[in-house]
Amino acid sequence: MAWFLLFLAGLFECGWAIGLKYTDGFTRPIPTVLTVTSMVVSVVLLGLGLKSLPIGTAYAIWTGIGTVGTVLLGIWLLGDAANASRLICIVLIVAGIAGLKMTA
Repeated sequence: MAWFLLFLAGLFECGWAIGLKYTDGFTRPIPTVLTVTSMVVSVVLLGLGLKSLPIGTAYAIWTGIGTVGTVLLGIWLLGDAANASRLICIVLIVAGIAGLKMTA
């Protein structure tokens, strides 16, 4: 269950990172509320997962999921560059996440 909570926390991390773009400097109320809510949910889920997971592994995986998800959403939603070097770096991050999970 802790791994599932950590995965959900990573997804909410993506949500608030992308949400920041839509808040327009926290001047748009609905995106701001959704972004702040996503921040809180992400950290709460991380905290719950940390009850039984090692901090270094959990934090690295949480930020890795957030990073990969945010980059992919940026490509898909915001037109960020999707060149080969960026995609290779995403694969390397995913490999690191998988390695941390397998050794935890």
